[in-house]
Amino acid sequence: MGWLWAIIVGFVLGLIAKAVIPGKQHLPLWLATVCGMVGAVAGNALARGFGVEATSGIDWSRHIFQLIAAIVIVFFVDMLYTTMKRNRERSERA
Repeated sequence: MGWLWAIIVGFVLGLIAKAVIPGKQHLPLWLATVCGMVGAVAGNALARGFGVEATSGIDWSRHIFQLIAAIVIVFFVDMLYTTMKRNRERSERA
């Protein structure tokens, strides 16, 4: 059940990150989901580093760290993906 929740959370974080970043992102949905999953793990680590491990009720601060991490990761992975896609298309034309 843990993997299912990780995929669901990654999917939601990836979609929110794509929606927040201005402009068009070229990431496929599966890659945005993976970025969201990595963002969730990185956000948890950042929250733990700032002393926000668990609170009673909803952990809003931890979720904010996860979302920020997912946005940053989606942004940089999209840049890398777009660059690699352009380079591949150029090499196919030559």
